[in-house]
Amino acid sequence: MISKELREIFAKSINYAKINRHEYLTLEHIFLMLINSQTIKDLFEDLNVDSIKLFEDLKKFIDETTPKLPENIIDEPIETLALSSTIEYMVAHTQSSGKVKANVEDMFVAILKDENAYATYLLKKLGIQRVDILEEISHKDDTGVENRDEQNDKVLDQNSSELVAIAKKNQIDPVIGRDKELQRVIEILGRRKKNNPLLVGEPGVGKTAIAEGLALKIASGEVPPFLEDAKVFSLDMGSMLAGTKYRGDFEKKLKSLLKEISKIPNAILFIDEIHTIVGAGSVGGSAMDASNILKPLLANGKLRCIGATTFAEYRNDFAKDKALIRRFAKVDINEPSIEDSITIIEGLKSKYEEFHKVKYSKSAIISAVELSKKYIQDRFLPDCAIDVIDEVGASKKIELSKTLKTKSDLNITITSKDVEDVVSKMAHIPSRSATKSDLTLLKNLEKNMQKRVFGQDKAIVSIVQAIKRNKAGLGVDKKPIGSFLFTGPTGVGKTEVARELSLQMGIHFERFDMSEYMEAHAVSRLIGAPAGYVGFEQGGLLTESIRKHPHTVLLLDEIEKAHPDLMSILLQVMDNAELTDNSGNKADFQNVILIMTSNLGVAEANVMGFAKNEKLNEGKAINKFFAPEFRNRLDAVVSFDSLSLDIVSKVVGKFIEDLEKQLDSKKIKIEISKKAKDELANLGYDKAMGARPLNRVISDKIKNPLTDEILFGKLKKGGVVKIDYKDDFIFTYIN
Repeated sequence: MISKELREIFAKSINYAKINRHEYLTLEHIFLMLINSQTIKDLFEDLNVDSIKLFEDLKKFIDETTPKLPENIIDEPIETLALSSTIEYMVAHTQSSGKVKANVEDMFVAILKDENAYATYLLKKLGIQRVDILEEISHKDDTGVENRDEQNDKVLDQNSSELVAIAKKNQIDPVIGRDKELQRVIEILGRRKKNNPLLVGEPGVGKTAIAEGLALKIASGEVPPFLEDAKVFSLDMGSMLAGTKYRGDFEKKLKSLLKEISKIPNAILFIDEIHTIVGAGSVGGSAMDASNILKPLLANGKLRCIGATTFAEYRNDFAKDKALIRRFAKVDINEPSIEDSITIIEGLKSKYEEFHKVKYSKSAIISAVELSKKYIQDRFLPDCAIDVIDEVGASKKIELSKTLKTKSDLNITITSKDVEDVVSKMAHIPSRSATKSDLTLLKNLEKNMQKRVFGQDKAIVSIVQAIKRNKAGLGVDKKPIGSFLFTGPTGVGKTEVARELSLQMGIHFERFDMSEYMEAHAVSRLIGAPAGYVGFEQGGLLTESIRKHPHTVLLLDEIEKAHPDLMSILLQVMDNAELTDNSGNKADFQNVILIMTSNLGVAEANVMGFAKNEKLNEGKAINKFFAPEFRNRLDAVVSFDSLSLDIVSKVVGKFIEDLEKQLDSKKIKIEISKKAKDELANLGYDKAMGARPLNRVISDKIKNPLTDEILFGKLKKGGVVKIDYKDDFIFTYIN
């Protein structure tokens, strides 16, 4: 393999021979073009050789001694044996030295090995020996002889981008609302020593944008005189590490880059994710890494460097190297306020309008900022809001391009409703704007739930009112939609209300059985194990569930069985609607309906003589068990009544309805008489156990007789089954 520059030398040599109708292509043709190359000119300059005179003398020799083709013959020049041997020697020498490509200097040295070559004679005549050439080549660069391609395409060009040049091409978005931070960066860059700003902030707050903002100011001349001609090079650390498979390769590459940038007057190096330089390039426990190579240059002010990192990475990686950290001046980049973020988006929207061929209304911009701040909890402004307006533009453009014939028709205005739809997809929550179907669902929610859960109207009204309040925008900020404690005997529908609510609203249902969290150590499963314990990397069951499904009906069943430590965790959920896991990440509970169930006070109420004071005993037990601060944060304590026989009769109808749905796929319909329903209610009624025995009764009296008929009998191919009661249950099958 030969370098690009050497290929060009060969091409020029052949072209010169053809133009001058030379019959042969000789060593001297190649040497002539080598003399004319900038690399060899620089070499001769260092050796005090007059390259112009040498070129003229050699040109004269070639023209006088090389045979020419007759006028009537057009042919390619023939390569001489001496030239072929020299090229073979050059290639073999290049491969044995471990280099990938042969370059201009390799060819130059190979020609000088031929003692009979006229080029060698000319240099000897000037007092230059081959050994002088070799010494000059080996010492002219302390990084050694590199591939000519790499020498032409500098390490700095390969591994960085010059932001000021990009800014002059208008390829950088404007930076808005960061004047104070930019001024602070400029002041630090103006220092005599330790003139290195370190931008520290959460992901997405605009750290990289500040470096780009500096480049924009330099490009437009809005900087002090000492920065007027400055260049900002953004380093690509991944590119620097690429291909450095042997020890010393990375250090060599980095030193070459730093040497290049040090030669450029008024150069500034920007390293995004600067924490990656700590340990970068170190091998086998060696202390020598990128940060240690940078330290001397940073300390003496020869290199100005801007770094950017997050608070977490700064604390975990960067701050551990005290010698490195004192060479930087820390600049905290805080998340902009909602007002500042709106201003930032207003300044950027023209870029996105031009790209997506849409218009963003003022209300859409405000909605994008406010909703992304409220619902996209794991991201920061303005980044998350910018993503929202970008995605809503893309979504609208794709949607309309399917129906509109011409691209010019795509110029449409984005509204706040469009933004809300996109945020709902991104955050996995229902759209805040209630559609007609949403309003119908809300209006009929209470009625629909009462059709499925019987005898617990008070509980249903409490929950539905909380949901309506939230949908109307009257909910309390930084609190769940509702926090409820359901109390009452077993089997009266406490769990069923929660499950039915999720079904009616079409949202996720998550149940945690608190009997699994009776020990103190088990509580850590909800928020994640502490560092050093098994399962630390997995996160908490509760926090991960809410992150995955932010809009959830969360049921904590039989809360009184949980360890008291769990109550402390629930306090911050009910008060601030957030929970921090073992990794410091927050789960947002603002769209959660929190329901806890309890059987407290039921045992005492069943003791003889206390039957008339059930509610009183229940209240006392709750006050005794739950701390005042816990009870105070509940929206309501809803006491469920024991089920009467009439209510159980209605529950029978529900269970039969559910059974019909199960059999629907088998094309089986059930018709049951009132007598049969009443008998099932009588058999399944137990005041102490609620509706739970009813399930067993239906399985025993209805499902079991139907099983064989469905598998082997009259209902094998579907049909209608009529159920009646007279001394026993009577089944009539119609195919």
